[in-house]
Amino acid sequence: MSQIKNVVLVHGGFVDGSGWRQVHEVLTADGYQVSVVQNPTLSLAGDVLATRRVLRAQDGPCVLVGHSYGGAVITEAGTDDSVAALAYIAAFAPDAGESVGTLVANPAPGAPVPPILPPRDGFLFLDREKFHASFAGDLSAEEAAFMADSQVPWGVDALNGAITQPAWRSKPSWYLVATADRMIPPPAQRTMAERAGATVSEVAASHSLYLSQPRATADLIKQAAASAGS
Repeated sequence: MSQIKNVVLVHGGFVDGSGWRQVHEVLTADGYQVSVVQNPTLSLAGDVLATRRVLRAQDGPCVLVGHSYGGAVITEAGTDDSVAALAYIAAFAPDAGESVGTLVANPAPGAPVPPILPPRDGFLFLDREKFHASFAGDLSAEEAAFMADSQVPWGVDALNGAITQPAWRSKPSWYLVATADRMIPPPAQRTMAERAGATVSEVAASHSLYLSQPRATADLIKQAAASAGS
């Protein structure tokens, strides 16, 4: 096999696929064919279906990449035959029967608690005033304010969607830990990565590391592409 050149990017909750733009630019400049999934974020099943539609359009094996809640999506969708490797970017990596909801249900003492507001009509939002500090601490105040004002409603059904067959049990995985993350505590990221048997890298960044550290994010994806294709 030769190095994999197809990459599929899956965003997480509260945001959309446009946040991948800088990662997309780095990868396409290096010759990769990059596709960006736009999750409806209504339910895990719906987001898995949206991802599999993109996977079926690939012309060869790919690296499937997920940020945050997108890690749950790629864990369920990544069993598709087109997926050669998984890349988790400060992402949830649930096991069978787990959901993002179960993984965040009992935070460790002293761990930062994401400022998720009570559900409204079945959807979740982050507290706008706390968005910068929790989700995007290493971005400018202006960029974080725009992200807070343009939040995509995150369905409770997506939060609670349980994994049936985790792809990381059969596909090689890579994980990029954000060491200044205040949404998914770094120790929790390391625990999930170790359980998945992932190859781990770390970067000093917030939960929005795909925006603040696009080259480090792309480098991990390229590492997965080179290793899985060899």
